[in-house]
Amino acid sequence: MNQNSRNPISWVPTVYFAMGLPFVVLNMVSVLMFKGLGIGDAQIALWTSLIMLPWTLKFLWSPFLEMFKTKKFFVVLTQLITGAGFALVALALHLPAFFAVCIALLAVIAFSGATHDVATDGVYMSELNKQDQAKYIGWQGAFYNIAKIVASGGLVWLAGWLLKYFGGVQGAEEAVRHEATVQAWMMVMLVLAAVMVFLGVYHMRMLPSGGTAATGAASGRETWNRLVEVIRAFFQKKHIWYYVAFIILYRLAEGFVMKIVPLFLKAERSVGGLGLGEQEIGLYYGTYGAAAFVLGSLLAGYYISHRGLSRTLFSLCCVFNLPFLAYTLLAIYQPENGMLIGGAIVLEYFGYGFGFVGLTLFMMQQVAPGKHQMAHYAFASGIMNLGVMLPGSISGFVSDALGYKAFFIFTMFATIPAFLITYFVPFTYPDEKKNQ
Repeated sequence: MNQNSRNPISWVPTVYFAMGLPFVVLNMVSVLMFKGLGIGDAQIALWTSLIMLPWTLKFLWSPFLEMFKTKKFFVVLTQLITGAGFALVALALHLPAFFAVCIALLAVIAFSGATHDVATDGVYMSELNKQDQAKYIGWQGAFYNIAKIVASGGLVWLAGWLLKYFGGVQGAEEAVRHEATVQAWMMVMLVLAAVMVFLGVYHMRMLPSGGTAATGAASGRETWNRLVEVIRAFFQKKHIWYYVAFIILYRLAEGFVMKIVPLFLKAERSVGGLGLGEQEIGLYYGTYGAAAFVLGSLLAGYYISHRGLSRTLFSLCCVFNLPFLAYTLLAIYQPENGMLIGGAIVLEYFGYGFGFVGLTLFMMQQVAPGKHQMAHYAFASGIMNLGVMLPGSISGFVSDALGYKAFFIFTMFATIPAFLITYFVPFTYPDEKKNQ
């Protein structure tokens, strides 16, 4: 069977699951791992933030991926490199200088993961027309977010369970608890390695090529000129500065909330938190959150495909931003009932899954189209990541200054720019008409 005739369901969910897993592990899970291993908060925050830069800067090397091999080649290669990287992190946890070695390995994984994102989106946009992009955007968003749930929910819960299994219970000696923590996280990293290698092998057979590169190798000057051309062409697009502002402001409130929510859930009730343990947090994310993510993402994909992006974008923005009210209510009332806490997480994650696909599809259909489609989508998604990273980098200072209750009220005001800019956003390209 020709690869190009494969049903997108056979590769869209798995390849976007592979996209989400490294990003979430580096952005969230590694923080908990290093914290458990005794690294100070300042070191953790500094280095785990720096290693995320490839996802912002990936547009710089995205043009080169259109010049060599196929997009499939880079997807499979980076999945295998990422798997090998996680295996090496597992081995490095036993070293005396484990933190420095692990950060270096995670930086390699970050570069590999960012490159994987560029190539994966290139395959998606090359193989699917606009109607199918809208149809399967829900599957894309669902499985990207399932990876987030598997990592921040399932793997965190697994690490907590393994910690106890290896003897790191409350009251154990410090040396015993440290060794148990090393063993627990080593197993988690090996699980990640196995999953990424399996996905790489699977996509060798199931992933379509995404088109072939131009024949002939380019010189250094030619590739540099191509990069300059790609950047210049991006900023010559119609409405581009409005689009850049839209991409940044759509997720502004999320950027503030992202780093604080896990801290809020784990913080003692005496300081305004909910006092949950790691296993509880992992359970909430891995059950309630997973179901809400999948449902929201899938419904949004079909909602957009039936009504068109231009008619649905503002409602998607509302659903994406309004659920931040859930954490505001949690901070105000600090409920102890697990169903109430789980219900708030369901509301927030359903909104995130439902609304995020609107931004993704907007970048694909309004920002990326043109001669350098893959590179321009990478540029736009890099801007999006920067827009989340910047408020996230100062969110801890804001939270410390205001306290959790006032902080979450503040984030509600941070949603206002998203509503305004989305309501007035212009569309360069009309929605593709459905064939009757």
